[in-house]
Amino acid sequence: MKKHFKFLAFLFIIPLAFVACSKDDDPADNDVFVGTYNGTISYNNGNTSISKETGKVTVVKTGNNYDFKFSDGIPDLNGVQFQKNENEAISIGSIESKYIRITAGTLKIAYINNEATWTANCTR
Repeated sequence: MKKHFKFLAFLFIIPLAFVACSKDDDPADNDVFVGTYNGTISYNNGNTSISKETGKVTVVKTGNNYDFKFSDGIPDLNGVQFQKNENEAISIGSIESKYIRITAGTLKIAYINNEATWTANCTR
């Protein structure tokens, strides 16, 4: 009887292992990009110039877009849309000249619009 019980328990546990592990889980589909990145940040709008080697950028997901909250009095970038690739999200081009690449461990920004320029080279 004990042998049958062990066999039945084994049959119930094995399917759970397959359900719990998913190889199709791409980090780009998750919120792994959300969080705080530390590193060099800068901002320039012609009148104001801010550059910090120990700055922070906090990434927040709002719907399908991302907001970038800068430290040290740098204005935020809000509502940025991304093209998601395997393990990264990249936002390139549109009306503004922009390059934003974000992975689980790095954030690189070179964003220029008519009014200002933002840059970031950060890691977690």
